[in-house]
Amino acid sequence: MAEKTYRQLVVPEEEEILDALGEWPDATEDGARVLTWRDSGGGSLTFSYDVLARSVRVRWLSGEGHQVMDVYREGATRLTPTSTPAAKHLSVEFHTGECRGTMEIQVTPHFSVQDRLLFA
Repeated sequence: MAEKTYRQLVVPEEEEILDALGEWPDATEDGARVLTWRDSGGGSLTFSYDVLARSVRVRWLSGEGHQVMDVYREGATRLTPTSTPAAKHLSVEFHTGECRGTMEIQVTPHFSVQDRLLFA
């Protein structure tokens, strides 16, 4: 029988997130952290994460307020913000026992989300 190992969600310090992505994570009443970006067309991308629940949510709204995407996922193991002169990204790694994957979120210069979750 395979042994189940608890994995925690490893996140950088809030100052590191601010330095890399230009946004400070706000805290919600339940302890989750939320980051929100706005684009030039009035659209918004909201990313939230809960360390204890090992969960993340990405919500993307168009400039007209239409929902483009709303993804909620559990099993997150690592959150990594990166910044280059050309773009700012947020990478989330997942491991849910049978599946592993990565969600890549670009927040500048435009929004983009790529998500892969495959059987391990």
